Amino acid sequence: MREPPQSAMVLAAGLGTRMRPLTERVPKPLVPVCGRALIDHVLDRLVAAGVRRVVVNVHYKAELIERHLAARSDLEVRLSREATLLDTGGGIANALPLLDEVFFVVNSDVIWLDGKIAALTRLSRAFDPARHDARLLLQRTTTAVGYDGPGDFMLDPAGRLRRRAEHEVTPYLFAGMQILHRRIFDGAPAGAFSMNPLWDKAIAAGRIAGQVLDGEWFHVGTPSGLSVTEARLDTHRVER
Repeated sequence: MREPPQSAMVLAAGLGTRMRPLTERVPKPLVPVCGRALIDHVLDRLVAAGVRRVVVNVHYKAELIERHLAARSDLEVRLSREATLLDTGGGIANALPLLDEVFFVVNSDVIWLDGKIAALTRLSRAFDPARHDARLLLQRTTTAVGYDGPGDFMLDPAGRLRRRAEHEVTPYLFAGMQILHRRIFDGAPAGAFSMNPLWDKAIAAGRIAGQVLDGEWFHVGTPSGLSVTEARLDTHRVER
């Protein structure tokens, strides 16, 4: 794409059970990392990428997130309230009326440091809406901070994705950042559903691609992951 998407969605409705006991008081998107709420790290990156309108889905302790976001004056923030949790796919589908034809989606529990070119900028520049319905940013499992799983995908030199087979270990995990065309939701079910079936359909049709983050990536999903992330970020001594 020549121009980056003007709208984005931040997924922030989860219960944050793996982050307990911290999330007994605040929702996970408001857990501070190096003195700044998780969700603000994400919003800062979106603003830097040229996004002007962000949709945030909320459920658990929604009033705290709403109050916190009211302080942002650098972009338009809209809330997509979920009476019951709709999972990733259902949450995005529910917010489609507030989003543009092409938009970013970013998880609220990831932090990353960009390489020479900002990750979201690289993602939007490589996205071809005529050929693809989705493009995912991937992270190498060997260098992911706060992650110890078997990975999610194989990736060939052309950017084609293949799912990890059962009992297989793959070198890449989904980094929690993607760019979508709204048509990926054509024929999607109502209610709660994961993005995974939509990705699988796009993989089968050859309408999804991936690329690897060239910076550093941190998953802040547990208290231990938070501690490791803060310790690593403190060594960089850069403005975040």
